[in-house]
Amino acid sequence: MPRPRRPRIEDVAQAAHVSVATVSRALRGLPNVAESTRARVLEVATAMHYEPDPAAARLAAGRTRTVIVVVPHLASWYFSTVIAGAEAVCNESGYEFLVVGVGTITECDRLLDERYRIERRTDGVILVNIKATDAQARSLRERRVALSTVGTRADGSPSVVIDDEEVGRLGATTLAGLGHRRIGLISGLGEDPLNFEVPKRRTAGFLLGLRQAGLTHDASLEVGGDFGIDGGQEAMSHLLDLDDPPTAVFAMSDEMAFGALMELAARGLRPGVDVSVLGVDDHDVSRVLALSTIRQDVASQGAAAARSLIAAMASAPVDLGPIVSPIELVVRATTGPPPR
Repeated sequence: MPRPRRPRIEDVAQAAHVSVATVSRALRGLPNVAESTRARVLEVATAMHYEPDPAAARLAAGRTRTVIVVVPHLASWYFSTVIAGAEAVCNESGYEFLVVGVGTITECDRLLDERYRIERRTDGVILVNIKATDAQARSLRERRVALSTVGTRADGSPSVVIDDEEVGRLGATTLAGLGHRRIGLISGLGEDPLNFEVPKRRTAGFLLGLRQAGLTHDASLEVGGDFGIDGGQEAMSHLLDLDDPPTAVFAMSDEMAFGALMELAARGLRPGVDVSVLGVDDHDVSRVLALSTIRQDVASQGAAAARSLIAAMASAPVDLGPIVSPIELVVRATTGPPPR
């Protein structure tokens, strides 16, 4: 009979109904955790007999005892939340954790290039929404540097993704299902030095959803928002100034949706009544603003990528098929039928 698996930090998080990052902060006595939450986490961890895995900690006594996570935007909520999830698992397993920001493909190529000798600095690399070529992934393996990815896939390496096409399709069909026929799209980056794949996949899914709802795509209803609040507000302003503005808007991130809501407020328009707004992520602030959104468990994606990376560093069997993280439609007050 197989021995039961040791409780992991992800198990404590699920049982306590918090993120893995919150569990890590609570157990380490760090600030920014409500005392009631800290008490609940400690109670759950004690009841589950949770403790960091000593075998994993011994593994971390390897060459560098360090994991590097590479992200394109250090200030973004999405990337900082992925980082927090990955850091929680690395901390549990005894690894030091470094974050490196890159702004262009050239910077990422330089980091992964053999001449940079990244193997002297780390035992493993997590790339978040940054594409590694097959040659780069193979080179890292040859240098005994494990690789895992979030949001992209690399040959021979574990990955964690969501179905971004389904995100876009669900956004379109949700708003069309409420009766909207002119649906605006606040998409991703204009200038994109990293060739970000997420906006392309979500746009493809959005167009598919329109077709499934019997609607045609109007290119004038798509505006880039650069995945930020300011960009979202500017995009919404542009859409509302059209001769025939949309009655609903799908923003590819909650942060862009926040900007869209700010523009509605500035014009005295009511979200969910005058104009519907739907975002993506379920940002911490989304509940405060009653934003309807397509939820993804961002911290768990970082945790899963780190868990796969640590297994790869231990030469344990790793499923190289992508881990597909679930999405969920969360309906709040910012969506409703079109105005009469």
